[in-house]
Amino acid sequence: MENSSHPPATSPDAAPQALPGEVAELVGELSETVSPPRRRKLTAAISRLGRRSGRAGWHGVQSGGRWLTSEVLAMAPRLPVRDQQALRAQFPGLNTEELADALIRGSARAASAVGAAAGVAMVLPLPAAPVEIAVETLAVVGIEIKLVAELHEVYGMRAPGSRAERMLAYAAAWAHRRGVALGPAGVVLVVGSPVRRRLQRRLIARAGRSAVSLGPLFSGAVAGGLLNRHETRRLGTDVRGDLRRRSPYQLR
Repeated sequence: MENSSHPPATSPDAAPQALPGEVAELVGELSETVSPPRRRKLTAAISRLGRRSGRAGWHGVQSGGRWLTSEVLAMAPRLPVRDQQALRAQFPGLNTEELADALIRGSARAASAVGAAAGVAMVLPLPAAPVEIAVETLAVVGIEIKLVAELHEVYGMRAPGSRAERMLAYAAAWAHRRGVALGPAGVVLVVGSPVRRRLQRRLIARAGRSAVSLGPLFSGAVAGGLLNRHETRRLGTDVRGDLRRRSPYQLR
């Protein structure tokens, strides 16, 4: 059932560290809603978070990449993920492949809506434009990590460990564009670790593509939406292909 609650308030005095939790909550609603008006309200809330978070600062590519990485790692454990039972209940009658299709389509639509909203915002006077892009990237990556987690549920391949450990493992899987490789999820948190460096590089590249597509000369709203839809669908397809090969449910 669709959540009818309003998007969380975005007080200008809210602490910057609240951003990962607020984006995670919005991502949960945005990726599961089927109502276009509701989706527009949620994407508008994400844009407001971007403008409000301008003072968080984006001082060059490397510092921006470190900021994005820290925010993603703080957001991931807060993302609401539906387990296999909840997904089967929400999508009755679908087999494993059909359910995976539905999740990828829904996530691609949500990511497209975020990109389109950010594209509209970028044609307005916005001194904090790089941070606007960073928050848009954070929201889209949240949608995709949630998709990665739920695809693992669909294929019976839930990552081991506590919920927080699983979500960090899914963030690493996002960076590698494949299913979770068994190993200590805590390594994702270690500054300078290969996994964290890969995550940072992927985030910088994703934010860079958003910056190019959202420029006014590229009709930002359309380009941003199309880019995000394509990227999210491709990620879902890559992860799904890896999980399908290893899943105990591959014949269902």
